[in-house]
Amino acid sequence: MAACSSDPIVNRLPFVYRIDIQQGNVINQEMVDKLRTGMNKRQAQFILGAPMLVDPFHADRWDYFYRYKPGTDGKGEEKQERISLFFEQDQLVEITGTMQPDPQPDALPTNRQVTVTVPRQEPEDIGILTRTWRWMGFGKQDQN
Repeated sequence: MAACSSDPIVNRLPFVYRIDIQQGNVINQEMVDKLRTGMNKRQAQFILGAPMLVDPFHADRWDYFYRYKPGTDGKGEEKQERISLFFEQDQLVEITGTMQPDPQPDALPTNRQVTVTVPRQEPEDIGILTRTWRWMGFGKQDQN
């Protein structure tokens, strides 16, 4: 009966355990910063995931909601985020809500690919005792 009660005194009892509650799409500022007007729907969906709510009467509006309520341990604070994306002809034209993308796209770090070439070394044909002996600091050392 304590779990079903709405009495605040009962809900503060130490033996009543409550879990953290996360509802909706997880939205963070890093994800929102990647959004840019002019993106198509697939690109926006790749960044934020499928929208929680798609209005059948307004197919060009996607709504994302996120709510977090901490449980028994009380770590963290209750948090609510909302963001709406508006499209025209499959292009993102407007972003509204509690979070907005960074207005300076040049400040974002650029992704780059680095290729490192490691020279191939032929393995020595040595046994486990020799490897252990060298690891301990005795015997032949590499002259590189």
